[in-house]
Amino acid sequence: MRQAVAADLAAVEKLVHDAYEPWVEVVGMRPLPMEADYGVLIAAGRVHVTDPLDGLVVLVPEDGVLLVENVAVSPERQGRGVGRRLLAFAEEEARRLGLPALRLYTNAKMASNIALYESLGYVVTGRQGIEGRSAVLMRKELTR
Repeated sequence: MRQAVAADLAAVEKLVHDAYEPWVEVVGMRPLPMEADYGVLIAAGRVHVTDPLDGLVVLVPEDGVLLVENVAVSPERQGRGVGRRLLAFAEEEARRLGLPALRLYTNAKMASNIALYESLGYVVTGRQGIEGRSAVLMRKELTR
């Protein structure tokens, strides 16, 4: 795992596009991660990538929690534990930053993602409309 750098921008954008493109039809619009400005996120040190670059996680420290803003895995690597490793890295980062919990949100229509997060200890804390999309809010408390 490493922090993405400016030279990774094109690969990061392609990875996000490829990972989320199958969801466009399911969701009925482009998922929010496809709308993000990855140049800004990389410059802010928020994007962490696998090496080789077949997965990424976007992490945003907040007051008392680490937001997992995006987890993306290239389609050819999905189902091989890359997403789980990215989420484990997010937990390590939260602990390193002294944050006791992680939070994330995902589209309510992304049932397989919700099931993955629940299997990793995330619990549903609510639902919210975000830019015309129905999001499921989830949180995971960390043990010391």
